[in-house]
Amino acid sequence: MLEEIKTEEGGSVIKIPIEDEVKQAYIDYSMSVIVQRALPDVRDGLKPVHRRIMYSMDELHLASGGKTKKCATIVGDVLGHYHPHGDASVYDALVRLGQDFAQRYTTVTPQGNFGTIAGDPAAAYRYTEAKMSKITEEMVADIKKNTIDMVRNFDDTCDEPSVLPAAFPFLLCNGTTGIAVGMATNMPSHNLREVASAIAAYIDNPDIKISELMQHIKGPDFPTGGIIYGTAGIKKAYETGRGKIVIRSKFTIETDKRGRESIVFTEVPYGVNTTNIIKKINQLKDEKAIEGIVEANDETSDRVGMRLVVELKKGAITKIVLNQLFAKTELQSNFGVINLALVPQEKEGTPRYDEPGYLTLPPTYLKPEILNLKQLIAHFVKHRDEVITRRCIYDLKVAKHRMHILEALITAINNIDEVIKIIKESEDTEHAKLALAKRFNFDDEQTQAIVDMQLKRLTHLQIEDLQKEIKELQAWIDYLQDLLDHHEKILQLIKNDTNELASKYGDDRRTAIVHDEVEEINVEDMIKDEDMVVMISRLGYIKRVSVDKYKKQSRGGTGSNGTNLLEEDYINQLFIGSTKEKLLFITNIGKAYWIKIHEIPEAEKTSRGAHIKGLLQVGPDEEITTIVSLKEFRDDHYLFMTTANGVVKKVRSSEFQNAKTKGIIGIKLNDGDKLISAIGTEGNSQVMLITRRGKALRITEDAVRLMGRASCGIKGMKLSEGDEIAAAVKVEDNSNIILLTEKGYGKRISFENFSVHGRGTGGQRIFGNTDGKGEIIGALDVQDSDEVVCMTSQGKTLRFKSTDIKEQGQSASGVRIVNVKEPDYLVGIDKIQENN
Repeated sequence: MLEEIKTEEGGSVIKIPIEDEVKQAYIDYSMSVIVQRALPDVRDGLKPVHRRIMYSMDELHLASGGKTKKCATIVGDVLGHYHPHGDASVYDALVRLGQDFAQRYTTVTPQGNFGTIAGDPAAAYRYTEAKMSKITEEMVADIKKNTIDMVRNFDDTCDEPSVLPAAFPFLLCNGTTGIAVGMATNMPSHNLREVASAIAAYIDNPDIKISELMQHIKGPDFPTGGIIYGTAGIKKAYETGRGKIVIRSKFTIETDKRGRESIVFTEVPYGVNTTNIIKKINQLKDEKAIEGIVEANDETSDRVGMRLVVELKKGAITKIVLNQLFAKTELQSNFGVINLALVPQEKEGTPRYDEPGYLTLPPTYLKPEILNLKQLIAHFVKHRDEVITRRCIYDLKVAKHRMHILEALITAINNIDEVIKIIKESEDTEHAKLALAKRFNFDDEQTQAIVDMQLKRLTHLQIEDLQKEIKELQAWIDYLQDLLDHHEKILQLIKNDTNELASKYGDDRRTAIVHDEVEEINVEDMIKDEDMVVMISRLGYIKRVSVDKYKKQSRGGTGSNGTNLLEEDYINQLFIGSTKEKLLFITNIGKAYWIKIHEIPEAEKTSRGAHIKGLLQVGPDEEITTIVSLKEFRDDHYLFMTTANGVVKKVRSSEFQNAKTKGIIGIKLNDGDKLISAIGTEGNSQVMLITRRGKALRITEDAVRLMGRASCGIKGMKLSEGDEIAAAVKVEDNSNIILLTEKGYGKRISFENFSVHGRGTGGQRIFGNTDGKGEIIGALDVQDSDEVVCMTSQGKTLRFKSTDIKEQGQSASGVRIVNVKEPDYLVGIDKIQENN
């Protein structure tokens, strides 16, 4: 298809293939977007709009120590002189340069509403004001000393810089983002101190490896903080220019007076909108996509900083909620690194010095390139090398020119009488200048300085000042010439300047880096370590309740209501442990499961709790018979198991590492037998086995060999007809035993009353009248400082000090502990240790 174009005068027809015209027009447009809008120059790290804003503020004399000026004035100056685009784009760029949540190091000092991280927009530019920050002054410093190339503006009315001198490594420290045509850039910000250290290392060793540079630059450092998980993405980005970095919000766990937990996020990933996060969380809550959330609110303020509060329901499992929040909201996000920048490409030719002393470079053009970390640093150093070289040449030219004038002034002063005579005898200034030039061999500038010289220069003090200035000027000229003659000294100056910037404007790292790849959050570190009462009913309902909910009472009372149970249900297991401990459950068929105590739903005293099958994959015919707490699974830590029929077994706790919620076999039980107790030991303990009818056997753990999980065990105690094991306790130094019967009677007795016997024997009497006072249902080893909690089948609880029970002898039948009325009876007993 051809397009015909005719001239108005009726000239010849020009035929152009329209596809060629469209292709060329699109290429021209693409290059305009790439070079003039979306991508930063690798030298100063700026897009054209940012460069023009900084230059305009410098031209308007908006110094960091001066007054601010209306943003409308700045925007208008940029539009009128340098940037022929919309005012919104210029003002948005200006605002972003002043937002401390968008820029790691702000280059604009704002006055007024410049927007918030919550997404609130900035006020209109007629209301806000701004000025340069001190860092911006470092970006434009020495711009008047021919350090960079100036180009004509869009309407050819003034000059603008093609690049800024940029002593501050803007691109590395503040990063950038932009979408061009067919390409995009997304560069993270970094810590100035780390960047300065890496630049110094590169200058000292240009052959330095990227892995060595990473010892200085640990990783991105975002203005909003957060936590980077894993270094693989960082390493890939630094080595190739592309990589994915995982960032998570920083949080703490808080508990209010009602015992409800809240997740408080104090830092978020870079670039996210906190209002959108709160809206998303509440939406997920309403859609029931995340269970356990009451409400999410933004409590951020200038006084307390960022606070995104997610209030949890009572009993919600914090770990599960956290992982769902990270998976379904921007509280965890990925930063895709694309280190794309415009790199000057030199054409043929080498830099040279022209006659006036200016550095002339061969023509350049800009080309987008993906850059690794070393290349980014190298381009910055190269740019600063050129800027400082050109500055030295400019300063040297100015200094030599001043020296030229001073030498003429000194000559004139030394011959003042003759000079005055020549001037007096001349017809006018021009004749005087010609006469002076002829007599002293001065040029035009020197003769002009002499005829302009004031009479006060003839004083002795003024002559000394001129001589002093000449001396200082000569030292300055020698210094500049030395720099130009020794390139390594210019590189050292770059290093010193960058380190000085770091000392002035550097700060501590905000973004933490966890070297492990992102994984499940270790919520235990965030959870308060406190004792919980764990209860399991016969029908399988389980809950945990803080021990603080149980008030201390005296022995002999009826206790307080502990739970509302279904008809025909009753409590048959009671345990007290720390929120940070693991609970190992062993069922009547010998299968073992474990979960962490804080993963059990927390409930009120009177609530029924959750069914255990929602937490563990317990079979329909299984019943939890034994609970034991473990802080960790270790090869040097053992479980000493005891069954109702007196069988004992010792196995390493590490063998239960993989039990978790699906369960594994823990002990092989004979028909009609069930596991009663599993005690954590160190391999050299003594254990007391206690029967329901009041017999006790003290044996050493060494008498039982180490076995595997699937073994049956061996005979531990010889039992009388109809008797069975009720409890097993580890013998502790300076401890007593507390026994409790199903009818609410109990006694305290010292271990010293019992000697060690051989395994498989019948033991000694420990309780007197079990027919009248009830069979023994539980036993504890206690210190005098411990407190005891006991519970009835109907959920009534009593909390009392161990010393409330009087110590008695072997044949004593105890005293009333709990006033139990049939059909209720005691089912469980456990202790609260003082150090918990």
